[in-house]
Amino acid sequence: MAKTARSGVPIAICLTAVLATQCQKKTEPPPAPAEGAPVPASAPPAPPAASAAPPVSLKGVCPDKIVIQTDWFATPERAAAYQLVGPNGAIDKKHGTYVGPLATTGVVVEVRLGGPFIGFQPIPALMYQNPEIFLGYVATDDAVQGAAKFPTKAVVAPLDINPQVLIWDPASFTINGWPDVAKTKSKVLYLEGLPFMDYLVSKGFVTKAQKDASFDGTPSRFVAEGGKIIQQGYASNEPYRWEHDVPAWKKPVKFLLVHDSGYQIYPQGLAVRAAQLATSTACLKVLVPIIQRAQVAYMTDPGPTNGALVKIAAELAGGPPITADANAAAVKTMKELGLVGNGTDQTLGNFDLPRVDRTIALLRPIFAARGVKVPDKLAAADIVTNEFIDPTIHQ
Repeated sequence: MAKTARSGVPIAICLTAVLATQCQKKTEPPPAPAEGAPVPASAPPAPPAASAAPPVSLKGVCPDKIVIQTDWFATPERAAAYQLVGPNGAIDKKHGTYVGPLATTGVVVEVRLGGPFIGFQPIPALMYQNPEIFLGYVATDDAVQGAAKFPTKAVVAPLDINPQVLIWDPASFTINGWPDVAKTKSKVLYLEGLPFMDYLVSKGFVTKAQKDASFDGTPSRFVAEGGKIIQQGYASNEPYRWEHDVPAWKKPVKFLLVHDSGYQIYPQGLAVRAAQLATSTACLKVLVPIIQRAQVAYMTDPGPTNGALVKIAAELAGGPPITADANAAAVKTMKELGLVGNGTDQTLGNFDLPRVDRTIALLRPIFAARGVKVPDKLAAADIVTNEFIDPTIHQ
């Protein structure tokens, strides 16, 4: 499992303390290294300047209510959207939303929870059913799968690396890399329909006989079998929670990042409907850097938004357990593993287009086997864009 260190001087927007812990300008980042050149483990920090960014108004530029549709419950991995609202948003138990003003911009943000609140629908399809949604959390593989019927284009990536992992009990299995998973011959518990499992099988990292698509989102099966199976999860969630918050287990587990197998999606790109991009340009030019800075602010001072995530979980029953300690551990893990980071350059939130093209190529045969048509000429530029990214923003 690669643990990539990334560093830099965090900045935040000077709207209010909700979005910012500090406000700085930075020098322009150096150009990305040439293809094939070694990439340093950490980017050199940019020195701060004395002046701060001016206040921003989105009134009349963006929708009065910016609706952001997430793909799951309110968790640290999705914190950028909740950071926009701040710690004092209103929770709507009936509709599964978190709403509040976007600082002093003159507009309101409504964050909609996903998963059971939307009947587990794919986000691209839902965005076309509900035109109120301005931005949706769309993973790269979902964007490729929906490109023919429900085309979307992601404008910012709060996470650089997918937190998806396979988890195992080190007392039951010795796994040092992806080829060792198949050697265990253990059942691999996962959620039906996730393309990453098809990819792992195609690479020989998991055998067809190992696949078990009966995952219910809980550790119950893992615990019941005494850790004699392997299970999917999030690096920033299950390892800590199982060790500290699952009374029937409370032991360390180990994991491999799916990203390190070569399946390198952007898990939660914030996307618009593709045809909406041209009419939303004025808004996105201002809003996307705010989202970038919100993610930096969260990673710098996660306490207030983490507190909001705990309140949301308490109000909206049925989701995964959310605690203050687990949220703090999630942020620590996201930093250590580079799940939130600047990628191979000095910018947080942008997309590596060659990486997206590689992902499209590996997904084509997977979706073809499922009878899903991927447009023949689909390329990275069709599903992601860096047009609105502020390249000076990094953590």
